[in-house]
Amino acid sequence: MDDRLIVALDVPDAVAGLDLADRLGDAVGFYKIGLGMLTGGGLALANELKQERGKRIFLDMKLFDIGATIEAAVRGLARFDLDFLTVHGDPHVVRAAKQGAAGSNLKILGVTILTSLDRADLDAGMIRPGDLHQITVERAARAFDAGADGIICSPREAAAIRALPGSRLIVTPGVRPAGAALGDQKRVETPASAIAAGADHIVVGRPVWKADDPRAAAQAILAELP
Repeated sequence: MDDRLIVALDVPDAVAGLDLADRLGDAVGFYKIGLGMLTGGGLALANELKQERGKRIFLDMKLFDIGATIEAAVRGLARFDLDFLTVHGDPHVVRAAKQGAAGSNLKILGVTILTSLDRADLDAGMIRPGDLHQITVERAARAFDAGADGIICSPREAAAIRALPGSRLIVTPGVRPAGAALGDQKRVETPASAIAAGADHIVVGRPVWKADDPRAAAQAILAELP
């Protein structure tokens, strides 16, 4: 299995998630479980896929809070023996998450700027003026300095972040095969271009789980990768 592809299980509940995993079979070895699945049995699904089916799990919670709360939350999640966990890339959040993950194999990934946002969205959120690309790269550098094991970013920033001193894991959502609908994503690239730009893993959801044949869709994406 080529674990560079992470399939996002953005389906309603754990039952639907297991059904999709069954359909994908051994074509996919790495899954993302996000916040939308949390009340639908997301942690139980993560445990089933990890412990019973030998899959790798990326828990995409994008945690943000005061340091003590982040540390306690991550310490609890680390007990599930998962692989990746996202937190916001603010240095105080990253440092606390690393403390909570201490002694486990859980990798802490810092979120830079969501791939569904553009400069107008940053303006509405009162984020400082400036080029979105440069702000993303600066946030990545600060997250790395705070100890992040990796970064979540758009494929369009992957090359610049890969060039940073001490760069680590780069995981890119906002990936769409050529011709696929963009959905709510704004800063997107194809699977091949994301990997070529320096991404270690790409995250793809709807183009896989909305396909008539999800396994064939996943295999087609993998076939694109250099």
